Amino acid sequence: MKIKVKVAEKRQVIKKIDTDFIRLDAFLKMCDAVQTGGHAKIVIQEGEVRVNGEICTQRGKKLRPGDKAEFENVVFIVE
Repeated sequence: MKIKVKVAEKRQVIKKIDTDFIRLDAFLKMCDAVQTGGHAKIVIQEGEVRVNGEICTQRGKKLRPGDKAEFENVVFIVE
């Protein structure tokens, strides 16, 4: 018996920043991926967020233009 699996494409959201970098928790809030800073802290510490393809548990991780944060099958791109 063969089982076919359909992989959903990840949605991409591009957000422009006006500074050299932005902290991961603030970026998730800016993108409306989370509702509060506390929510961002929890999902980051639980390992639910990937930065540039790797799980990141540092909520103060500096993101610069070109970096990608992924949460709940959505890729958020810093521009």
